[in-house]
Amino acid sequence: MTPLAAGDLLVDMEQMLAVNGIELCTETFGSPADPPILLIGGKSASMDYWEDDFCAALAAGGRYVIRYDHRDTGRSTIWPAGAPGYTWRDMVADVPGLLDVLGLDKAHLFGISMGGALAECAAVLYPERVATVILDQTTSAFEGVELPPIGEEMAGFFAEAAERPMPEMDDHDALVAMLVEDQRAFIPKRFDEARMRAVCERSVRRTPDLRPSFENHDAAPEGERIEASLADITSPTLVIHGTGDPLMPIGHGEVLAREIPDATLLVLEDVGHEPPPPYTWDTAIPTILDHTATRES
Repeated sequence: MTPLAAGDLLVDMEQMLAVNGIELCTETFGSPADPPILLIGGKSASMDYWEDDFCAALAAGGRYVIRYDHRDTGRSTIWPAGAPGYTWRDMVADVPGLLDVLGLDKAHLFGISMGGALAECAAVLYPERVATVILDQTTSAFEGVELPPIGEEMAGFFAEAAERPMPEMDDHDALVAMLVEDQRAFIPKRFDEARMRAVCERSVRRTPDLRPSFENHDAAPEGERIEASLADITSPTLVIHGTGDPLMPIGHGEVLAREIPDATLLVLEDVGHEPPPPYTWDTAIPTILDHTATRES
């Protein structure tokens, strides 16, 4: 499909919203009169990884698209590196908190990686706020399921990354280069360096300090335990997973589709640990729009 450029749509400027005692930076695409889709990003990722043209294409299909910076990413509230002042349960609560501030009774939740786990938890804890769920390149947020291990190359990448020095926060070029190479490891097939460099450039430009982004999501305690299973997700669920994901191999998506009642699975060939890239949009975007078209929102 030919995506509609973001400039051709109604796009709100970034705005800081007071949510649960903090500020979350958000941006919307499309008309508030349309069914809302809340995009929930992955660990350490600002909203920039939900690319403008992807958001615009969903909005062109008649959806009100909302993306936001997690705590400790982008322009949202940050804490000192290694000392997050919040829990996992707080990040889950940001989902209905954002909907409250935006005046929305419910939304379609579209989560990638860690964002998928947040969406699963929100679907269990706040089912009345969830129209449908889309789980992209993610895994189970709950115990009790067997999952494939991380790939050997990805495990090696993490070991090397743990030993490397972080560039100085004022060295824009070095920070961008680091993020681009990180993304290359997560997207081993059909990596589009120019497109990813533009994403990383924007993320670095918008993020005053990447150190909390890198450290604090892992460091945050769980908080009040969520006693649930995938079978407790009652919202209609679409699972999207790429065959080239080195972090969460395709078996993770297959487990989600099997264990969540009546879930469907869309397999994207060669796609790595990333939101659906442009070469998949002819398939991915109509499937997403169809999934979110017939449910109350």
